[in-house]
Amino acid sequence: MKFGIIGAGMIARFHAQAINAMEEGTLHSVYARDAAKAESFAEEFGCKAYTDFETFLADQELEVVTIATPSGAHLEPALAAAKAGKHIACEKPLEVTTERVDEMIAAADAHGVKLAGIFNRRFSPAVAAIKQAAEQKRFGTLALAEASIKWYRDQAYYDSGAWRGTWKLDGGGALMNQGIHTVDQLIYIAGPIKRLSASMATLAHEGIEVEDTAVAVLEFENGARGVIQASTACFSKTGHPAEVQLCGDQGSAFLTDESFRVWDFAEEQEEDAEILSTLMQGADQGLGANDPTAINFYGHQRTFEDLVTAIQNDTVPAVDGHEARKAVAVIRAIYESAQNGGKWVEL
Repeated sequence: MKFGIIGAGMIARFHAQAINAMEEGTLHSVYARDAAKAESFAEEFGCKAYTDFETFLADQELEVVTIATPSGAHLEPALAAAKAGKHIACEKPLEVTTERVDEMIAAADAHGVKLAGIFNRRFSPAVAAIKQAAEQKRFGTLALAEASIKWYRDQAYYDSGAWRGTWKLDGGGALMNQGIHTVDQLIYIAGPIKRLSASMATLAHEGIEVEDTAVAVLEFENGARGVIQASTACFSKTGHPAEVQLCGDQGSAFLTDESFRVWDFAEEQEEDAEILSTLMQGADQGLGANDPTAINFYGHQRTFEDLVTAIQNDTVPAVDGHEARKAVAVIRAIYESAQNGGKWVEL
């Protein structure tokens, strides 16, 4: 299938690399308002360049668009793409409020196109392993579930773009921008959250509207308790890995980026030996923790491949609009609680 990218920045480059690595996808075009950026991107990745959005969408060969614009600028191109009959893969978060996400979902449904959210870490073998363990009830009674994102962004990062650190276009800070992947993993694996209480602050950065540090106490629908903690004020020379930790009375697993720091169950199973030999903590430590470019494009490629399969078979993408909405809903609830003195918010 032929893909077109909306945007020509850092994230768009991951999209291009992932598309070019696919067997059933080719990079057809790119759209950017800046002609120099569009032409440079097109020359590098071997595709057409567009600076007029309507002309970009009117291209009859174009079948799928990927959206790589700032977070609060996803809705408008998604609505236009859906109206033009193009399938959509959109970067995280789908949008910065659940109301805007719902508009995207409704538009995709109304025009009969597929909408996929890009949560690239969902496709790692380690996430598949811990998800399977949870579904098999290997943790027993789940007691604690935690998401921890102790990352670092210097002041120059926030100063590099006027949209960074704004509620309108970034949608939030350490949670909505950096932490959302790990929040998504937590609720995907541990299950939905019933209610939460939160606190947040801007401690180490200037000139931004949003939080650089946040903590939430969670109560899950299955009875477990938990914590989400996220910050872009945690310095490390190498970068702290993001973690999802699950602990129950029959087992514990600590997911560390795309591998495990702990994999320990009362009742061992055959697949444990392979997990212990191939998926334990290694060279992936701190992916994106200090440098947002320090990630691989494997998860993006798998997202796009999954979307192509859904289009061909008329099925639902693994991370469709409804699934991608869940992390936004949790983060918005954290913001609501923190902005109201830590009041408990029901989800």
